[in-house]
Amino acid sequence: MGNEVATSQPKGMASFLSSDKVKANILQVVGQKNTTRFIASVVSAVQNTPALQECSHNSILSAALLGEALNLSPSPQLGQFYMVPYKKKDRNGQVIAVDAQFQLGAKGYKQLAMRTGQYKDLDVIYIRQGEYLGRDRSTGKHKFEFIEDDAIREELPVIGYLAYFELLNGFRKEIFWTRSKMEKHADQYSQAFNLSDYHLLQEGKIPKKDLWKYSSFWYKSFDEMAEKTMIRQLISKWGIMSIEMSDAYERDMAVISEDGSPRYIDNETVNQHEDDLSQANTVDFEEVPVAVNSEVVEQTGGDPF
Repeated sequence: MGNEVATSQPKGMASFLSSDKVKANILQVVGQKNTTRFIASVVSAVQNTPALQECSHNSILSAALLGEALNLSPSPQLGQFYMVPYKKKDRNGQVIAVDAQFQLGAKGYKQLAMRTGQYKDLDVIYIRQGEYLGRDRSTGKHKFEFIEDDAIREELPVIGYLAYFELLNGFRKEIFWTRSKMEKHADQYSQAFNLSDYHLLQEGKIPKKDLWKYSSFWYKSFDEMAEKTMIRQLISKWGIMSIEMSDAYERDMAVISEDGSPRYIDNETVNQHEDDLSQANTVDFEEVPVAVNSEVVEQTGGDPF
């Protein structure tokens, strides 16, 4: 798995969280009633994720506390938020740090949106082959005719994504992206994804011995990644965002410092770095190098959903 981290962790996560100073900090954020539950959930996440065990304790704690403050579950099965390990290397390939990155999932965005009390409905629909009818000539709006038989519909390829919301006051907004547009978006903003390689992978032209290089979730489950991207685009541009939701949006895909400030792995703003989401609960993910100025960041762990 590459070079060892320069500064090893002398004690386990359970011992770290149970120390007087750290426990006092946790108590301030989550309260006496939830402290035991919070510590147990973080320890469980780390124990079940070998890649997380390499991360600095403080980065794990900061990411988990942010999720807790947002009242979101760290359970990978719920898909609300993830703690994703990233390896940071110097020019010589030496690992100088491994930090846990906070990443919201699509379900986390939906949860925070519905909590505002302003949304009547919010969802993303996969558009299947034959369902897109082009634009209305008078309004310019996209037109669709959905296949009623779900059994038939789910066998058809996905050719686009329709995200929409409706507010309680009646305001409704929807956006539609073709799959081609989403592929180009991923190619531009996800440093772990290459569109040419993705097409070769779909055509079965990648040698089996090289398949480990294509474990980014954009390769493994493109549609789920597209769903989060659509929700981010829709809500950030046209939706109502509470202070809580805005805070989560700004910290999405960042390593959270001890003072709560976000530090973006790839030195890009969260608005530019779109949705290179990965889940840390799968252990068969091979490292994916990501160039960052003079350094390299390696994403480890598995991918979400």
